[in-house]
Amino acid sequence: MLVTSRPLDEYCGFFGLTRAALRALPGPVLDCPGGAAGLVAEARALGCRVLAVDPAYAAPGAELLAGAEAARWTMARAMPAAPARYLSPRHLPYQKYLRSWDRARRLFAADRAAHPGDYVAAALPALPFADGSFALTLSSYLLFAYPERFSAAEQLAALLELVRVTAPGAEVLVHPLHDARSRRSPRLPLLREALGRQGVHSELRTVRAPGDGRRRYVLALTRHHRYRAVPWMNT
Repeated sequence: MLVTSRPLDEYCGFFGLTRAALRALPGPVLDCPGGAAGLVAEARALGCRVLAVDPAYAAPGAELLAGAEAARWTMARAMPAAPARYLSPRHLPYQKYLRSWDRARRLFAADRAAHPGDYVAAALPALPFADGSFALTLSSYLLFAYPERFSAAEQLAALLELVRVTAPGAEVLVHPLHDARSRRSPRLPLLREALGRQGVHSELRTVRAPGDGRRRYVLALTRHHRYRAVPWMNT
């Protein structure tokens, strides 16, 4: 799996978020997995606390950053080879986009050194947080992006764990819902049914980033009454 270095703007584009919405949250945000993103540092500047979780944080800092830089060069090769899967023309040339990763990686390195407690080495489906700890939970490029690494049961357990640590009524947002070849997960309908039986409402949302005509799909999960089945929206 790639250790990516995405900036705050990219998170906002993925999940349909704004800086104003992040500032207005009543509690902390969870980013799982966090990778070498700039989100924690950039959100801190907004007055929003984000905790990043990733098993990669157990590695020495130099090793982690080397992995993040390697991921950057992997993307540099992949994007021009398969442009339909990646960025819209407004991001061209690709090096302009990748420079945003370079900046995010530098922010990550400095912020982790200054605030190590905000970067937790842990992995789904067992997170070291109490129930309802977060006002928003984000999970990008993991459960559906690497389907060969997760069985349906493991995906369900991971999604339920993300819901567990998120406050009732608050949202878990998951993106993307497709693999590296842009194939949407065939497991999604059954996973949503299973989540509903556990009292978790699910919704598929379409997000369009400003200036980008491509549609992105986000899975939004909300827990209301934990032990009562809830319907899921078939969108």
